[in-house]
Amino acid sequence: MDYEKRARKQSLRVIISETVMFLAVVVTVIVLALVVSGYWLNGNFEVERQGMLQINSVPTGADITIDGELLRFQHTNSSKILASGEHTVTLTKPEHDTWTKTVKISKGLLYRLNYPRLFLQEREKEDVYDATGTTFVTVSPSRQYLILANSTTSWTLINLDANTIKPVAIDISKIFNSVSLASGASTGLFTGQIQTAEWDSANEHVLFKVKNGETIEWVLLDAKNPNRSVNITREFAATFDSIKIFDNSASNLMVVRNGNLHKIDIGSRQISAILVSNVKYYDFYDSDIIYSTDAEVGILRIGDDKPTILENLNASSRVLFSKFYDEKYIVVVDENELAIYKKDDLTDVANSALSFVPKDVKVGFEGDFIFLQDGIRFATFDMESMHLNEWSPDSEHYGWLNNYMLYAVKNGELIVYDFDGLNRRPISTNVSERFPVSITGDRYMYYFYDGQLVREWLVKR
Repeated sequence: MDYEKRARKQSLRVIISETVMFLAVVVTVIVLALVVSGYWLNGNFEVERQGMLQINSVPTGADITIDGELLRFQHTNSSKILASGEHTVTLTKPEHDTWTKTVKISKGLLYRLNYPRLFLQEREKEDVYDATGTTFVTVSPSRQYLILANSTTSWTLINLDANTIKPVAIDISKIFNSVSLASGASTGLFTGQIQTAEWDSANEHVLFKVKNGETIEWVLLDAKNPNRSVNITREFAATFDSIKIFDNSASNLMVVRNGNLHKIDIGSRQISAILVSNVKYYDFYDSDIIYSTDAEVGILRIGDDKPTILENLNASSRVLFSKFYDEKYIVVVDENELAIYKKDDLTDVANSALSFVPKDVKVGFEGDFIFLQDGIRFATFDMESMHLNEWSPDSEHYGWLNNYMLYAVKNGELIVYDFDGLNRRPISTNVSERFPVSITGDRYMYYFYDGQLVREWLVKR
């Protein structure tokens, strides 16, 4: 047997086999790279660049219909490659209502629908707490906790995420100045009018702004350890124009006093020197503060001696930070003009004109949208679609149901909307207009009616 000839043939076969495998890997990598970049074969077997739609919903497992065609064997949460252009997406699930939206897919880009919620149509409801006497209600950012204030010095903390409601009393008699306590009495009256309540992101502290006569007091309430609460007005013997919580645990605050911006360290009870003088608007992200005065717009990093002046931005504009897709942005509102810039190089990303001058501006959850309002005139700029939509709720009694949905209560009827005003749906009746409505997790919806805290189950028990 010719062993050399046999060895040559085997070596040749190995070389050919490995070459074929190498070329297959290269072709596979190229095809995958093209698919990831949005290239796909259309119905005419022509290569064109498409986009991708990612669809999530609560509850999961909803049927997906795109442009009238049901996607078989594919449900939320999933992704779908689509040709560029407009597509109408409809989500359905047995025993639930329907959600629909028209989206515009761009070549090579991912469009995320992460917020659709379908409501169970037949929901069980129950009274879970007697809230008679409640005058003010505030809900934590996580929608897990509720504080009920009243005209006495005993308020209530409720964990909404528990199957059994177990209220915890909060004694505010020594926390607020707005308390009338008769000599020798064990309880007193809360005489203040709560104007605002801001929670920290840890859902543990609430910053209250309270008006009592002509006096304003600011109190940082520790909801779980009330004895650690701080009456900021009393502690610093000062009048503040505004106060905001600066970090996750409310250990630092940003305050404006006599038009000047300072930082307060709650732990050491220290107030900083003036950071910015004559501040008109300000916002912060991490250690960066963006501000505007009548003369300039600048960014100051805590610890730096002087700010970076943003020459391209108009002084006196309302300025905010935002972050979307790991990119940081600066949001500027000048009269009725909305402009969005990349933070690093001030690249102009979007410009839109509103039909009204907004008094309040909010950056949405994870920077997905910019929400602007004046009374019941709303505008939402969707960062995913780069589209501005103006709309109004059905009633002046409105609020945020969760991070992506608003609600309005009209004549006891609860009506919900997506953050952009779309998917308007009446979902419940006998709801109080006075107090907030909230969704907690994926299981419960809470509201008030006839002095009772009511819970509806969003899932079948």
